[in-house]
Amino acid sequence: MPGIDERIVAVDLLHPYPLFTRLRREAPVWHLPGEPAFFVSTWEFVAEATSRVHDFSNHFRYTLFSHDDGTLGFLETGPTGPDVFAGEDPPAHTAQRKIFFSELVRTKIDALEPYVLTLTDELLDGLLIQDKCDAATGLAHPLPMQVVAERVIGFRDLDLAQIRRWTFAGSRLVGGLLTLDQMASLRDEVGGMAAWTDAQLNSALESPTEGDVLSAAATAVRNGSLTHEEAAFTLMVLLGAGAETTTSLIGIAIALLAERPVLQAALRAETAKVATFIEEVLRFESPFRYHPRTTARPVELGGIKIPEGALVMLLWGAANRDEAVFERPDEIVVGRRNVHLHFGFGRGIHHCVGAPLARLEARVVLTRLLERTRSFSLDSDGKQRWAESIWIHRHEHLPLKVEAR
Repeated sequence: MPGIDERIVAVDLLHPYPLFTRLRREAPVWHLPGEPAFFVSTWEFVAEATSRVHDFSNHFRYTLFSHDDGTLGFLETGPTGPDVFAGEDPPAHTAQRKIFFSELVRTKIDALEPYVLTLTDELLDGLLIQDKCDAATGLAHPLPMQVVAERVIGFRDLDLAQIRRWTFAGSRLVGGLLTLDQMASLRDEVGGMAAWTDAQLNSALESPTEGDVLSAAATAVRNGSLTHEEAAFTLMVLLGAGAETTTSLIGIAIALLAERPVLQAALRAETAKVATFIEEVLRFESPFRYHPRTTARPVELGGIKIPEGALVMLLWGAANRDEAVFERPDEIVVGRRNVHLHFGFGRGIHHCVGAPLARLEARVVLTRLLERTRSFSLDSDGKQRWAESIWIHRHEHLPLKVEAR
């Protein structure tokens, strides 16, 4: 394809918007030369692919990695765990979603707001005692993990620091920036999470409770709706995805405000608009830049023939800046009339089940940060550092200068 026939250097995808723009304009459905991978970049074709669930399967069959020269590679691994929940297709996906839906409905999530508010203030008490802080490690990392692990899933005897290490290591493992040797050395570290989750499920089976995701998983095992392996794997997926999405969203939103003092002051004066700002953040900088699909049969998309078993990368981040749908796509416009069309939480049957929780947590955190500060900005003595992943767009470090009230 003219202009885009080189191999992709994985690290370049940490700053992917120039490439995304070229793809949308020159090859909306692009076959990466020499690889079983296709990139879908326009809003129209991403939306179409998400609606064709029998053509574009959600089964994960490829692992991304970096070759020794830094270029992106695709390893066909087959299933790395059971095809369940986020990695399952209808009708099984529909049945599995129902198992957990009652624990993730909007009314139950809304009831968590007082707890989220209290936890936010506790974390801010520690951060705002000095004029410099790390908003990633001190706020965006710990809060979502504690909320989802403790109050949503219902895990017992928590070591939140260890759970964060496991989760973030898992993100690095699938992030596409590691070589195969580096991935192999990291697998043992991630493997500890599987054993711990299995023990948590066994405890729930022995001592039944109600009212959380862990108890719903145990019930599903007892009545045969899920196997023990499927239930434990689902718990890990919900924990990782739930924590990572919100952690990314909170960090990105804080950084964008830190860089835009005028917008920050406007939202501080009218915090009711924070929820609207969050929707624009989800469009502007998607927490997950893409999600993979696998073709279940030979298909055609955008006039491009794709063989059975190919990896299809649905580029949320590219579609969310499609100039054919969004005016001034590379600018933040609070109150954008069609912001609801973003793919920040995916689309269709695989739309993020935890989206209401992520929105609630981000709204509470940003509102309280604005209310409890006169200003905050990026610390020129520090440096923003992003997670080693081209999939998950999350801060490792976000140093701020703050003026507390």
